[in-house]
Amino acid sequence: MGKRKSGRPVNGWLIIDKPAGPTSTAVVNKVRWALSAQKAGHSGTLDPEATGILAVALGEATKTVPYVTDADKAYTFTVRLGQATNTDDGEGQVIAQSDARPTDDDIRAALPQFTGDIMQVPPQFSAVKIDGERAYARARAGEDMEIAARPLHVESLALVERPDADTAVLEMVCGKGGYVRSIARDLGAVLGCHAHVLSLRRIWSGPFELEDAIPLSLVEALAKDPALDQHILPVEAGLNDLPEVQCTPEGAAKLLNGNPGMVFAAGDVEYGDEAWASYEGRAIAIGQYRAGELHPSRVMPTNRA
Repeated sequence: MGKRKSGRPVNGWLIIDKPAGPTSTAVVNKVRWALSAQKAGHSGTLDPEATGILAVALGEATKTVPYVTDADKAYTFTVRLGQATNTDDGEGQVIAQSDARPTDDDIRAALPQFTGDIMQVPPQFSAVKIDGERAYARARAGEDMEIAARPLHVESLALVERPDADTAVLEMVCGKGGYVRSIARDLGAVLGCHAHVLSLRRIWSGPFELEDAIPLSLVEALAKDPALDQHILPVEAGLNDLPEVQCTPEGAAKLLNGNPGMVFAAGDVEYGDEAWASYEGRAIAIGQYRAGELHPSRVMPTNRA
């Protein structure tokens, strides 16, 4: 018999407005402790000094994390012009400076180079692995590495404010794996003035927006209090990008045992599409739709009322 998990079976999403300071892992651990939850994870890391949406998945919702992680995310960030740092943000050491300052029109003219399908080199201080070791660990040891460029889709990038000659506020919508710090660094290079990120805020992540979020301080204040459960969103909230199919009672029983089950599909579901199956309003499986049946790849047996 396997070891019984400690805690209680909490299923759903708790959306946190992360403050600057804690790591994403520390926030997840705090949420799990506050709810006494058996299992928790998140759908996309934020740097410690970044703020905004951190979607924490609980219990069966952890099986839907890839669908939120792969979804587009939006950020607002402030760029410091005239300085480059070794971390590409304000936490690092200044390694280059320039007196040059671009105009607003200069910035707007440069932004199209960073939209669409681009190749991006992650920062030296990042979590990407090089020969099995995290880049930031090697960077902290003083090593200067060549990190391969990676594909990134940037849906939009716009200048939204210019507080002064030294700073610019941008807003970006991008896909999975984007580094805002790299955007700032490379923009500074194109403009010939150097640049780094001063502050960063994630304003939405896939289906989740700031209006869905609660501050970490509230999690701490309501720790071990049943009132915190009222802020948990259902597992289904993370599946907005997938079509829904509905199960028959017999189909639900088969799916919950890991077997293909009969479902009713709306007109927007075609053969071979990935979809999620609901029974009595709850998601019970994710899989591939084929000719009236869902062939499950993930089953969520405890996500039932």
